[in-house]
Amino acid sequence: MTLAISARSLTRHFGAVIAVDGIDLDVPRAQIYGFLGPNGSGKSTTIRMLCGLLVPTRGTATVLGHSVPREAETVRRKLGYMTQRFSLWDDLTVTENLDFMCRIYSLDRATRRLRTEDRIRTYDLGSFAGRRAGTLSGGQRQRLALAAATLHDPELLLLDEPTSAVDPQNRRDFWESLFALVAHGTTILVSTHYMDEAERCHRLAILDRGRIAAEGEPKQLARDIDAIVIEIECADLTAVRRALAGVPAVRSMAQLGRRLHVLMRRDATDPEGELRALLAAHCAEASIERVGATLEDVFVAATRLRTEPTAAGARAA
Repeated sequence: MTLAISARSLTRHFGAVIAVDGIDLDVPRAQIYGFLGPNGSGKSTTIRMLCGLLVPTRGTATVLGHSVPREAETVRRKLGYMTQRFSLWDDLTVTENLDFMCRIYSLDRATRRLRTEDRIRTYDLGSFAGRRAGTLSGGQRQRLALAAATLHDPELLLLDEPTSAVDPQNRRDFWESLFALVAHGTTILVSTHYMDEAERCHRLAILDRGRIAAEGEPKQLARDIDAIVIEIECADLTAVRRALAGVPAVRSMAQLGRRLHVLMRRDATDPEGELRALLAAHCAEASIERVGATLEDVFVAATRLRTEPTAAGARAA
């Protein structure tokens, strides 16, 4: 497997704050690799170190075969970077923004014209190519930003929460554009806090307080979750919640409409039977079934539950 990014013990401190805490990372070429985590988990800081905008406090990273930050200038010529906030020029038109970015990438006049025309066509910008960027909708600005980030045909795209300000349909279209880039050999590292987007990635790292809490293909992470997932359907889920509160084997509960997703300790011998016995007096008609884990279940198990002691551990202490 050929790697686009490899990092070892990558760490970044801001004074007494540890933003990234010794992460190891391997990102294969021509795949979409996702960072999933809440604000403050270290996603943006890691991306900025990988593209040479921040110097690591400790650790090493190789990007496209080059050491960063030592060879950051060489790396920057080979990558595209799209930030969460729109970073192009509001008072320039779509075409002017793309032409100006071509100049920044030092493309000659003929190439500038061809690339600008191609990106306007590829990302469906033609109907508003003469409009100033400041007048565009969120989805239109997002497409323009992606077009600008790919003008120099980068080998690697770094996308820092690129869909946070757009609607679901535009998010879906955006991801179709990303898969088209991957099909032509581009590697993409994208950070997100949307579960549905994380599920689209070929591989995924769940970040929590600057560390990688879990890593792998989304289906693999769901299969290997450190919990048993039980789904309960009942007319009175409030009563069910009260009955299960404080039960040592129950690690987490989340309501999904008329259903309750319950994460239980993985070493529970008969979780369904235990729950039926507990709920018999509260909800006789309850449906109790073991189900596959969702990515949200994986996230909860890998972050919030990872540092909680098990009942056995608590007793031993």
